[in-house]
Amino acid sequence: MAQTVLMVGTRKGLFLLESDDRRDWRMRGPFCDGWPIYHAIYDEASGTLFAAAASEWHGAGVWRSSDLGETWEFSGEGLVYDDAGELKINKVASLAAAHGRLYVGAESVGLFESRDGGKTFSVVSTLDGAPGREGWNDPENQPPGHLGLSAIIPDADDAEKLRVIVQGNSIFDTDDGGKTWAPRNVGLRRDWPAPPNPEVGFCVHKLAPSPVDKQRWYQQNHVGTWRSDDGGGTWNEITEGLPSEFGFACAAHPHDRDTFYTVPLDPMHTRTMHEGRASVWRTRDAGSSWQRLGNGLPDHDAHLGVLREGMVADGRDDFGLYFGTSTGQVFASVDEGESWSELAGYLPAISSVRVATIG
Repeated sequence: MAQTVLMVGTRKGLFLLESDDRRDWRMRGPFCDGWPIYHAIYDEASGTLFAAAASEWHGAGVWRSSDLGETWEFSGEGLVYDDAGELKINKVASLAAAHGRLYVGAESVGLFESRDGGKTFSVVSTLDGAPGREGWNDPENQPPGHLGLSAIIPDADDAEKLRVIVQGNSIFDTDDGGKTWAPRNVGLRRDWPAPPNPEVGFCVHKLAPSPVDKQRWYQQNHVGTWRSDDGGGTWNEITEGLPSEFGFACAAHPHDRDTFYTVPLDPMHTRTMHEGRASVWRTRDAGSSWQRLGNGLPDHDAHLGVLREGMVADGRDDFGLYFGTSTGQVFASVDEGESWSELAGYLPAISSVRVATIG
């Protein structure tokens, strides 16, 4: 029987939630010695769990487990820049596994890879030559909680192609393994002065490609929710009908290109769900209309936030949708968001929720 495993990265370690039927769940953890975990993934090809860690005391690196969390090893070997240069590794923020490689996104901004299962790492690119590169590592230009390279999305068919997000700056694509980078922000807007190069300076929080159509992408931005019908070449805003422009987390339906989920938040300093009502919003028509989904979620005095890696869908036919909050709750739906149940309620602040189906 297949097992569903949720990897929940928190400020105090990684937790694993496991279920055989997605109704009864058991929890293990915390793992990774209680380090802050910004992102965790399961690599199906190797059967390995990886967790991106950064500690004010111990530095940054990647934890790995080849036995579903029973034992763990840590490595930061090679996660360094030239000692003579301007860049320092402050944080490991994002992970992706594809084509026999483990990719790591870091702050200061850089892309690393491992070809030995997370034992050692090497620099792929610091995005030299990309628009905005001269300014984004300047502390004066960095947003609070800067993640640097906050997302990595490899192309499933071509190991030379990658899409990344530089937090607060741009989506960038490479089709030559990181030698050159091109921005992909056409159609987006900003509510602040444009930088010297108008192609960049956009605050993209989360990208969600459709698993069934390579041309259909969604994103949750600092100023709006957006859809692309040409693989991210251009973007169209679909915010109308949502309670705000702002949010971090989102997820695409695994089987329907027109269905998409997002979690709008108050854009001011609270950055929590509106009116204290926990809500996920769904479109079934690619953003032409929206529905609030809250059945089973706390309906009052629930000032919950969800960060950019905090929502995920599994790929089953009757798929599950999951999200974790900055106040330590994990919620799940197995009926496309129509109803929700709480899987965990007293975890440390959650940075990331990822899912794997094993067996």
